Amino acid sequence: MTDVNVHRKLLEQERGRLLSLKENLTEAVEDVDHVSSGDPSAGGHIADAGSELFERSRDLSIVEDLDAQLADIEHATARLTNGSYGTCEACGRPVDPERLAARPATRFCLEDQKKSREAQASRASRR
Repeated sequence: MTDVNVHRKLLEQERGRLLSLKENLTEAVEDVDHVSSGDPSAGGHIADAGSELFERSRDLSIVEDLDAQLADIEHATARLTNGSYGTCEACGRPVDPERLAARPATRFCLEDQKKSREAQASRASRR
């Protein structure tokens, strides 16, 4: 069985890392909002405005991804509390401890994670 305290600490460290990244990106996006050199009405060039819009969109996309990862951390913490942490949500087998150490919020064993990614790729290719 998994060592609850070790995994709880790993999850807390990952949560802290993700929150720090999110805070830095959020500050960067706010800075761009305040210092926009691309505003054509303020004498900026339209190409600069396009670049700033692209960068802001990219940063917001990253923030959304960080939010999803934080939700995974919360889910893993709940699984730790209810005793299901460390078991694959798809097949119920134990997740490799090395995988849990590397990706503490993982929900699947490596085999089922591969199946999930293949299924996602297949759905994406049909669009």
